[in-house]
Amino acid sequence: MTRVVLLGATGSVGQSALAAIEAGGFELVGIAAGRDVSGLAAIAERFRPGMTVLADPAGGAALASRLGPLGLASDAGPAAMEALAAMEADRVVVAIPGFAALRPTLAAVDAGRIICLANKECLVAAGDVVMPRARAAGATVLPVDSEHNAIFQVFENEALGAIRRIVLTASGGPFRTWTHEAMARARAKDALKHPNWSMGAKITVDSATMMNKGLEVIEAHHLFPVGIERIGVVVHPQSIVHGMVEYADGSVLAHMSNPSMVTPVAHCLHYPDRGGAPVSPLDLVATSPLTFEAPDETRFPALRLAREALAAGGHATNILNAANEVAVTAFLNDRIGFLDISRVVSDTLECLAHRGGASATVDDVESTDREARDVAERLTYACSAA
Repeated sequence: MTRVVLLGATGSVGQSALAAIEAGGFELVGIAAGRDVSGLAAIAERFRPGMTVLADPAGGAALASRLGPLGLASDAGPAAMEALAAMEADRVVVAIPGFAALRPTLAAVDAGRIICLANKECLVAAGDVVMPRARAAGATVLPVDSEHNAIFQVFENEALGAIRRIVLTASGGPFRTWTHEAMARARAKDALKHPNWSMGAKITVDSATMMNKGLEVIEAHHLFPVGIERIGVVVHPQSIVHGMVEYADGSVLAHMSNPSMVTPVAHCLHYPDRGGAPVSPLDLVATSPLTFEAPDETRFPALRLAREALAAGGHATNILNAANEVAVTAFLNDRIGFLDISRVVSDTLECLAHRGGASATVDDVESTDREARDVAERLTYACSAA
């Protein structure tokens, strides 16, 4: 039986992973979450893994008091998270959101595991560290993010020279048809109303700004060796086509499915085989028409900022990611406006433009991340005072 460790079990992707794990008959040997003691304990009671870990050490005692009487082992804190990520398993699903996933992901990488990576920030902030370490350790990184998983399924590695470009699709988010003036008045409750996907707050806001697609362009650069100039984006409001690969002979191979994260998680859990998943079949007649349009980088400058950071190289994508996490949190806490998110990111990049060179180690990555967060925090408070 395939043994699975699930990091980020209580989040939206974690819930999709649990559905795929249960339907596929996999053995869940370890689970982890950030701070949700109650949610994590409920999952442990249901699946009875060998180890349950909470990232927040302050909740460790509460978790142990709930699971101990059931004979279920638990632990808490960053070191416990890394140990869980490296434990003996056939698949490690990384569904932790944000930069916090970096250290556990590297622990799984260094242990040579097959990693089902649903977190994009690891590669955005530290792709130049993560991917070489994965190759050196013999680890395999399988993309769970729906767009990258789609491209992975139709990407012919043996025909790399015949690939013209890869194309990521974007829903356009809740503000796709909003004017610039309307978006200036948008609040968190508006940004969290995604038309197609049920996701966590941070990624939903990223979808609204289209920063999510910018981060995915950077992620795709690390996953697929086609070059920056051959990674495209189109807006596809129905979220049925998730990714495309265009070949030199004019062929375009596209992956299609209903918008459910269960599908890409199940694909990575079963890979290289294909197994079933608890999802409804795609009905093209019911979902038609399928439409496509070019992204508007004037109303949604985050996509442009991400491309510029990728082209700049060095620490730029790490700075972009850190500033965006800070700005999104400030927006969700009603400290800044929606349009301020991209401004904070842009200004942080400008403030730290002097940072040269690439991040050679995880310590370099974390040092840059902290510096960028400090700058972005100051900028968000300046926005609040304006």
